[in-house]
Amino acid sequence: MVGFWACFAQSAPDACVLRYEVSEAREPQPSLEMLLPQRGAVRRFVALLKGLRNGGKAILRLFGRRKERRETSTILITGASAGIGLELAKLLCKGPHRLVLTARAASLSRFAEHGIMPSERVLLLPLDVTKDAERRAAILAVEERWGGVDVLVNNAGISFRAVAEHLAAEERMAQLDANFIGPMELVKLVLPHMRGQRYGRIINVSSVGGMTAMPTMSIYSASKFALEGASESLWYEVRPFGIGVSLVRPGFINSDGFLKTKFTSQAMHALTDLKDPYHAHYVNMDELIHALMTLTFYTPKDVAETILDVIKAKNPPLWVAGTLDARFFDLLRRLLPAGLYHRLLYAGLPRIWRWGQRGEMAKSSLAPPKQ
Repeated sequence: MVGFWACFAQSAPDACVLRYEVSEAREPQPSLEMLLPQRGAVRRFVALLKGLRNGGKAILRLFGRRKERRETSTILITGASAGIGLELAKLLCKGPHRLVLTARAASLSRFAEHGIMPSERVLLLPLDVTKDAERRAAILAVEERWGGVDVLVNNAGISFRAVAEHLAAEERMAQLDANFIGPMELVKLVLPHMRGQRYGRIINVSSVGGMTAMPTMSIYSASKFALEGASESLWYEVRPFGIGVSLVRPGFINSDGFLKTKFTSQAMHALTDLKDPYHAHYVNMDELIHALMTLTFYTPKDVAETILDVIKAKNPPLWVAGTLDARFFDLLRRLLPAGLYHRLLYAGLPRIWRWGQRGEMAKSSLAPPKQ
């Protein structure tokens, strides 16, 4: 029913007439859902077809896209004065690239000892990756000289040896600063240039300890696990800008690097005190790591050559095994159920029957008698 009113100018000028019209009653229109009861299923089917179409296009673009590889790039390497970083610097010095070789100020003299001197395409810079001012100064120096960093190799790092119970807060942060926070802050500084030119490479040197943890190295593994997680996320984030991200995972290499491992104050006390409940943990793991590092046939140069291959590759993968044992552990984790995998590694720990024992029992070559 619709009502309306109107005023008529009659003899009584103020008179008003109110009129109503009654519209014809109509049956309610059937809804579209009633007419097409299967509409929801049809829409889902159409959405599925569109998803398949878009997925097909993405695959075609992925394999059909031209992968850019530059003959000459500006490459920054952290921790370049020793080990893997130094071997990579030596390999790259033979090529056409512009090199930014960094190390802590106290270690810069090592470059001259190995015949690496500043030149038109070699820039030597002091850089402690844990210090924000030095990170910013290094990137600014590269931008002023060559425009920016095209390839970043985050190689610098340190290693603390300690069980979780023997870590102080400052030691925990020192490990994370060097192996995770510092490298990711450098990534942030180089990304604007890489995004602007829609090309770049970020190579983070991880470790087999970043895929499987070892006892007495909990905070080291935590720092590498963090680096791996951030790098994997970064791979998705920067791929639309033409930037590649790779994690190179070395295992045990024949070098004196393990001699630079830092024991926390509590760990050092436990290592020398037979009465400490963790004494056997440290003694036996120390022997195992020493043996693996000296018996393996892989060298820092082998890992450096792997990194060089990643730099040269048109479309490098996210995960790159640096040594054969890294491949082995990766395969083992993929194939074995988690419970079996961890029990197998636990059973393989050196003299595991000594662990948790004190005094003479911690040195025994025989398992303790069952109670």
